[in-house]
Amino acid sequence: MRIGLLGTGPWARMVHAPVLAAHGGLDFVGVWGRRADAAKELADQHGTRPYDDVDALLADVDAVAVALPPAVQAPLAERAARAGRHLLLDKPLSLTVDQGRAVVDAVRAAGVASVVFFTTRFQPETAEWIARQADEGGWFTARAEWLGAVFTGDSPFAASPWRREKGALWDVGPHALSVLLPVLGDVSRIAAAAHGPGDTVHLVLEHQGGTTSTATLSLTAPQAAAGAAVELRGTAGVTRLPETAEGATEALTRAADALLAAASGTPHPCDAAFALRVTEILAASQSLLDGTAQGVLDTP
Repeated sequence: MRIGLLGTGPWARMVHAPVLAAHGGLDFVGVWGRRADAAKELADQHGTRPYDDVDALLADVDAVAVALPPAVQAPLAERAARAGRHLLLDKPLSLTVDQGRAVVDAVRAAGVASVVFFTTRFQPETAEWIARQADEGGWFTARAEWLGAVFTGDSPFAASPWRREKGALWDVGPHALSVLLPVLGDVSRIAAAAHGPGDTVHLVLEHQGGTTSTATLSLTAPQAAAGAAVELRGTAGVTRLPETAEGATEALTRAADALLAAASGTPHPCDAAFALRVTEILAASQSLLDGTAQGVLDTP
């Protein structure tokens, strides 16, 4: 599969470009970025071609991987899908429900494959745990904590304008939801949402099967307190999301494998439609935090 990369920031440099260049099933055709000099530099590092016109890149590929801020990703993903290109996207899909729905509509209309890179869903230990707990059922309650030190340490993402504006809800909230939803079912209502220190957000979620869960999300945790944890309690007892030493590079390689499989007719559950539902939940949570609406969600 011929694939191009949209984006030249830290995530593109650290993860996307190395994975696309090394993947045996992909032909890394080229890089487009909002800064032509950055696109040339990244393309040169990986022996591929820089593009200064996104449509020229789309004309030369079968698929695109996107490593851009969500407000930029969504319209470009819609454009690529309408051009008949498969999509390897990042989370969150978009920052508005309308933009996310436009991507899903374009994917469906063009009949292209989509995979959204929710990291935990592409790591073997965690993916297998999620599948087992979904099969087990009988869960009474759950808690998820996704605590990052992006704004308190020396993260390369600390200066990201969209993270500064939208905070942990939109950055690590998708990770927590990508674990909770397949195990507990869809969210029908955000029962409560409250701000904590810094950009920290606390959510209480009601799931359609009657289970409730809590989520604590932050990018301003002390470095010593950073980490992710999910605990489930139910008829089977207590179980916790296993830790994994595997990094984002290996996980994105599996996401690329999933895109190849989806393009051949085996869709992955982390597709654009799933990512849209995550966006709808985040948007409802944001409205509740802002005091502009209640956190009741429509059934998808």
